[in-house]
Amino acid sequence: MPVKKGKKPVAKPVVKLVAEPVTKIKKGAHKAARAATETAPVRRYRAVMFLVLLLIIAAAFGVLTFLVKTTPSFPLDLRITLGIQSINIPVFGGLMTAVSWLGFSPQSVILTALIILLILGLGLQWEALVALIAALFSIGLNVLVKDLIQRPRPAAALVHVLATLSDYSFPSGHVMFYTGFYGFIVFLSFTLLKPSLKRTLLLVFFGLLVLLIGVSRIYVGEHWASDVLGAYLLGTLTLIGIIELYRWGKPRFFVHQPVAKAETSKV
Repeated sequence: MPVKKGKKPVAKPVVKLVAEPVTKIKKGAHKAARAATETAPVRRYRAVMFLVLLLIIAAAFGVLTFLVKTTPSFPLDLRITLGIQSINIPVFGGLMTAVSWLGFSPQSVILTALIILLILGLGLQWEALVALIAALFSIGLNVLVKDLIQRPRPAAALVHVLATLSDYSFPSGHVMFYTGFYGFIVFLSFTLLKPSLKRTLLLVFFGLLVLLIGVSRIYVGEHWASDVLGAYLLGTLTLIGIIELYRWGKPRFFVHQPVAKAETSKV
């Protein structure tokens, strides 16, 4: 029987064999070039937007501070306080009281010291130092602004006041401290830890403290809503400054220090 001859493979022209890889390289180069040219404008856009955000926050705080200094009281403050204090749920009341209680001495000092020592024990010297700076700076700046504005606290004749405090009201010291210090702990947890149950619990716990402290201070009658708003605005500016300080010093002084170990369990 005659042997059937198979079809011979058709060889591609040499020019085509050489041209195809060259074309792919060119396409890759063009793509990389486009990405490189897009990076600088994107960075500039983000920098501009970040600056605009800072200016908006600073302007809002400036306007609010002027109004607080020149206006004895805001009717809206009273309505907000009465509305929040009208929530008659025991769990809500207990939670609000507990969140505020954590911000008073000595428990606030003990909790802050334990957190900083824990960070230091993990070998994160720069993080621990900046966390200490965040705590001290938030408190010091709050005292300075309070003494400049000298706004009285809510009167017991108008709203229910859990405890009568002797210092001034604007801006809320609790809110500023929680935003500046606990906000920085949220930042560290998010940036140093990979997704894990531990990271999620830290973000939820400290994030809720920052969010709930504002409502808490109004509920216990020790601050007006405008006090809380001013503290969130100034506290946010403080937190941004602390994060920028951290990013500036990290590669300069503590680049060789160990970082927090990532958890293997994903959430």
